Amino acid sequence: MARRRHRRHPFALLAGAALLTLVAAFVVVIEARLAGDAVERRHLDAFYAQPADAADGAPGTLVRSEELVGLPFDARAWRVMYRTTDVHGDTVVSTGLVITPLGAAPAGGRTVLSWGHPTTGSAPDCAPSRGFDPYALIEGMRPMLDRGYTIAATDYVGMGTAGPDSYLVGDTGGNAVLDAVRAARQLPAAHASETVVLWGHSQGGQAVLFAAQRAQQYAPELDITGVAVAAPAADLGSLLSDHIDDISGVTIGSYAFAAYAGVYADRGATLESILTPEARAILPEMNEMCLLTNIDRLHEIGQPVVGHFVTADPATVEPWKDILAENSAGAVPFAAPLFVAQGLADELVVPSATEQFVARERAQGMDVSFHKIAVADHGTVA
Repeated sequence: MARRRHRRHPFALLAGAALLTLVAAFVVVIEARLAGDAVERRHLDAFYAQPADAADGAPGTLVRSEELVGLPFDARAWRVMYRTTDVHGDTVVSTGLVITPLGAAPAGGRTVLSWGHPTTGSAPDCAPSRGFDPYALIEGMRPMLDRGYTIAATDYVGMGTAGPDSYLVGDTGGNAVLDAVRAARQLPAAHASETVVLWGHSQGGQAVLFAAQRAQQYAPELDITGVAVAAPAADLGSLLSDHIDDISGVTIGSYAFAAYAGVYADRGATLESILTPEARAILPEMNEMCLLTNIDRLHEIGQPVVGHFVTADPATVEPWKDILAENSAGAVPFAAPLFVAQGLADELVVPSATEQFVARERAQGMDVSFHKIAVADHGTVA
């Protein structure tokens, strides 16, 4: 019996052709973006070198900017250097990116999404805007551009360009998030309005929570209409206590204690008061390495001090107890609705810590939408 030949339906052929066209277009866009990134790297160091008057100006004003040629699809983007304020009230400098969709903006300008990135390290080279693909770590970038947002993505202070180490320093991080919006508003082609949404993951969750609770005082011209965080590093005492005897605690602690020892030296926050001699010995090398590109080496260096990294639980001894409390989010309520996402498979920011943070925010009368995601861990929850 002759076998019947199956003819492909013309709609299937059209769908297949359309898919191939989309794939080809995607490849072309990615290749163009990466080629542009390669061109920009030739003068990267010159952009991040601060001029002599870098700190002379109001928070949020631009020191310099440059339009980028390696771009997300259907968008324009700039690398920016701008002024902000640290926890002591001193003018410091930060860097970052501003990305905006092509096409006509609404009459009042575009809502600005200010993004706080998760931990990448603390050294200047760990700044996302200095990466080969500087957009790679902006979680949710494509759908946000498609919805018409202008995105401001800070590197934080002390990364990208010279400045005090600000890892998990709440006020400094929050100010950098807010001043990134002000910097975006100085770029006419970004069409950035005063309407702002804050969005952050992990370390970035802490930064945008501080931005939200500081905005009315620090940047009253900005209208914060919503705040979203994924697995936020909200309660630092609990975070460090939960992990102080594992490799995550050694890695996070290496970044955090180095930053706090510099920022709060006048309060007796010396490394000798909290870290063992073995821990202090590895700190310089740990802080030279970026998290995502050197995770294996960081763990290799840190593993020998697991179990004897600190001399005491920092959440129970001064001045560290007060420092961690001051840099934990949630002490000041804010009016904007808050969205919190937490992966139930998260072993870094454990679900119970986020549940306690949400309960405290609700007890202060805040409008909190809490979403638990069963299959998400710390890396995937955003």
